[in-house]
Amino acid sequence: MPGILIGLTLATLTPCESPTWSKDVAPIVHKHCLGCHRAGSVGPFELLWYKDVSRRAKFLGELVATNKMPPWKPEAGHGAFQAEMRLTEKEKATVAAWVAGGAPEGDAKDLPPPPTFSKGWKLGPPDKVITMLKPFDVPAEGRDVYQCFVIPLDLAKDEAVIAVDFEPGNAKVVHHAIMFLDHNQNGRRRMDPKTQSYQSFGGPGIVPTGGLGAWAPGARPAILPKGTGRYMKKDSDLVLQIHYHPSGKPETDQSRLALYYAKTPPQQYVGAVALRSRALVIPAGESQHTVEVKSIPLPVDVTAIGIFPHMHLIGKEIKVDAYLPNGPVIPLIWIRDWDFNWQGTYSYKEPIDLPAGTVLKMRAIYNNSDSNPKNPSQPPKVVTWGEETNDEMCLCGVQVITKSKEDMKKIIRMPNGMIGMILGGGGVPETPEEIADAKKNRSKIILQTLMSEYDQNEDGLLSMKELQEFPKENRDRVMLFLRVMGKLKD
Repeated sequence: MPGILIGLTLATLTPCESPTWSKDVAPIVHKHCLGCHRAGSVGPFELLWYKDVSRRAKFLGELVATNKMPPWKPEAGHGAFQAEMRLTEKEKATVAAWVAGGAPEGDAKDLPPPPTFSKGWKLGPPDKVITMLKPFDVPAEGRDVYQCFVIPLDLAKDEAVIAVDFEPGNAKVVHHAIMFLDHNQNGRRRMDPKTQSYQSFGGPGIVPTGGLGAWAPGARPAILPKGTGRYMKKDSDLVLQIHYHPSGKPETDQSRLALYYAKTPPQQYVGAVALRSRALVIPAGESQHTVEVKSIPLPVDVTAIGIFPHMHLIGKEIKVDAYLPNGPVIPLIWIRDWDFNWQGTYSYKEPIDLPAGTVLKMRAIYNNSDSNPKNPSQPPKVVTWGEETNDEMCLCGVQVITKSKEDMKKIIRMPNGMIGMILGGGGVPETPEEIADAKKNRSKIILQTLMSEYDQNEDGLLSMKELQEFPKENRDRVMLFLRVMGKLKD
């Protein structure tokens, strides 16, 4: 590790330069670290003052040199995102030279004032504030907790959400939050009435009807592009999934969030193109198990505004690219060192236009060997798709907007369109006639989804071997459906 630090130093700085905390390193720490590492926040220690940083200088230098901190996972050059927490090469070299030089404090008069963190809503007065109905007790120790809180929204009419601001009630233990919509009240059926919540690792444990996005420390709320909104159907519940990280002592949380509505009906609604494979059978001991998934060609022009990749604990790497119909390939995201505890929705700095005919491709790699310290099973076991801790997922939503509501409806009717709607937003308003038409075409959409996920040899039929990777509890029903549709290979 010292070789890495010295190499960074010599490559970028001249021998006469001598970085100090006050002049050179403090601005870097203030900008990139204090979102988590300040009093009352989720970081395990403070990094506000010289005494806090200097005694950990070597350790912090190693984390910076290996890109483990700040915890920004996307690779440079594979998508440019808002609020990136990635250090520049110059910043990394400055930290390395400071550590190699003995971590000097420097002149206190060079020290910039620390940043302030406002406690008010960052986008001004919201249209609606939603608070967890009851405080939740987080244990002092033990495994991380994934708790889903069911909160009625009491909406008298449909709304279009243009921004969401999440405020953790206890920043010491709230690691991240994901906000799902549930119009069918499935969450209410699962929740414990005493806590108004239930536990669920990975997904929310229900089939949501939409989503409002995600939050992690350092995230800043942003308003969607003008004329764009997330559809939120009246009478929906919010299912707020919070990941808690025990702090070492008993804690209590009662988080809340603010919603901002469009003042005029939006011209565009947010959705997503979903890439998913439930055909997961990851052999025990396999350290480089690769799964590749692609979408059908996009039926309409779309503009990508964000992306949400998702795997569980044995996920190792995930990469998504857009293959345009005229040849060019646009990288959308690449995370080479997947970490379940540092995931979220990444919003692009600039929207990315993807014309009709574009194919999205995802490659996911899993390490199901005993060399993976995050593997929940020792010795390793065969891992398949599922919601539980020991299961896995292969999923990504590319958040998009379209030129018209009619075009968004075509995106929703793509294979995996429903999961895309959940990841990207709440879909679009539909007339009774459109709802009836969607029901009439439901079999066609289900068939498209099954073929896209399980037809590995792309022969237009599903064999018994291919269906062995389908979840057992529904396999018989799916086989009957395929036989009726003439798509089961006997």
